[in-house]
Amino acid sequence: MSLPAFTPVSLTRLSSDFDGFSRDLGDSFSRFGFAVISDNDLDTERLEAALESVRAFFALPEDVKRAYVVGTGGQRGYTPFGIETAKNHEHFDLKEFWHMGRDLPADHPYRDQMPDNVWPKEVASFQADISWLFTALDSMGGRVLSAIAAYLGLPRDFFVPTVNDGNSILRLLHYPPVPKDGPNIRAGAHEDINVITLLLGAEEAGLEVLDRDGQWLAISPPPGSLVCNIGDMLQRLCNHRLPSTTHRVVNPAPERRGFPRYSTPFFLHFNPDYEIRTLASCVDQDHPDKYPYPITAHEFLQERLREIKLL
Repeated sequence: MSLPAFTPVSLTRLSSDFDGFSRDLGDSFSRFGFAVISDNDLDTERLEAALESVRAFFALPEDVKRAYVVGTGGQRGYTPFGIETAKNHEHFDLKEFWHMGRDLPADHPYRDQMPDNVWPKEVASFQADISWLFTALDSMGGRVLSAIAAYLGLPRDFFVPTVNDGNSILRLLHYPPVPKDGPNIRAGAHEDINVITLLLGAEEAGLEVLDRDGQWLAISPPPGSLVCNIGDMLQRLCNHRLPSTTHRVVNPAPERRGFPRYSTPFFLHFNPDYEIRTLASCVDQDHPDKYPYPITAHEFLQERLREIKLL
């Protein structure tokens, strides 16, 4: 079934009714860990150009794509089909993907944690198109975080210095056609590692969220929408006031098995040295601190990458 009472929140209200936008967005996150943001203001022509570059890359021969596998734990370049496996799952996901991260100057202190990007020379428009998409979604993420901060009773700009050089990742996903039934699905049940995720490409069916009563609920956003969800880092910071919800991408119905699925999730991360320490405002007698010991964002990320077999 579709997610009940899952009313899209219009991005236009961010400027016209910030308090209402923050309340409705935060209430959706508090209930489901997910929200749909409608009326996004991304440039539609540039967005379609970026998606065309994505499709062009994944259409390249397998040996050409594999030339862009680099030894960074999947943080940059190409990860082939059959590699990533959801935490505690036996069967790999039915997907391949490309990762772009933040470009840093040579003398930046985070260079050891954030390697250089690589770019496929076979798709001439790829670097410009995908770099634009990274920047656009990074900016959008900052706007969403301002509303989350207000919902948590923090200053609107609370998150700005925590993510301004964050180890964020734009993932370009290709789920090939599914020829037959089997134990593998497009993306096994998991939670996201990061702060928040912004997802384009959820209009093709498959994304499901595990509700608190144990029922899987489909998300079917209207065209021109972003799906946004809370990641484990933010859940930890706010002591589970906003939950990081288990979700998956199931295989298509028989009539859609011959069609690929593309999506472009943007995983917004804290700066690598940001200390994730439970917010004092999210701890009280009824909600004791679940995480009495802090951890840096980089340490947290390394733990999780090992769990999903990317390190």
